[in-house]
Amino acid sequence: MRSLTLRLSLAVALFVAAPALTCSAQGIGIGGRFSMVRGDAQSDTGAEGFTGGHVRAWLSKRTALELSLDRRVQNNPTMTEQVKDYPLQASVLLSPIPSTFAPYVLGGLGWYTHSVEQTAGRQVIDSTTSRRVGTHAGFGAEVRLGHRAALHADYRYTFLKFGGADPIKADTIAAAVAKSHLTDTGTGVHFLPSYQGSMWTTGVTIYF
Repeated sequence: MRSLTLRLSLAVALFVAAPALTCSAQGIGIGGRFSMVRGDAQSDTGAEGFTGGHVRAWLSKRTALELSLDRRVQNNPTMTEQVKDYPLQASVLLSPIPSTFAPYVLGGLGWYTHSVEQTAGRQVIDSTTSRRVGTHAGFGAEVRLGHRAALHADYRYTFLKFGGADPIKADTIAAAVAKSHLTDTGTGVHFLPSYQGSMWTTGVTIYF
């Protein structure tokens, strides 16, 4: 029920915002994308493939808004359990060089839904759903294919954390401090940004 409410709310928001974006944006487009997502970048787990779609609206030659929704569904070998993941991300893209090949940096907020269903045939006998919210940032580039189409690829760090030390970077700094015989006050390590997950994303956008 909550998942249905979220989708309806998203649809209403897009319906309300689309006319305003179309009037003010220099280019608005929709497209499909493929992502390789790692939920925990520090573990040995491999990346999982997601498919989804996105809307991009260039408010100026250097600034764009993006809303994306990805989906992944996996069944266990006995077909008695189904796992569903739905990452929803809202991002701001900043491109310092507006051209046919336009590199950009990005940042934003994501809502991540994870559900597990126990099934018997086509009947769902039990279901659990968890949701997380986290910030993300990254970099990428968009390549224009004429006036109506573009390809893009980017890398995103997910679940960013500020004010806590990343264990790997903290160990590196501590070793450098010990080698140089300096006193570590802890200030530089404490404010290092860290991240939990990551994702590679590539897609195509058709502009109107």
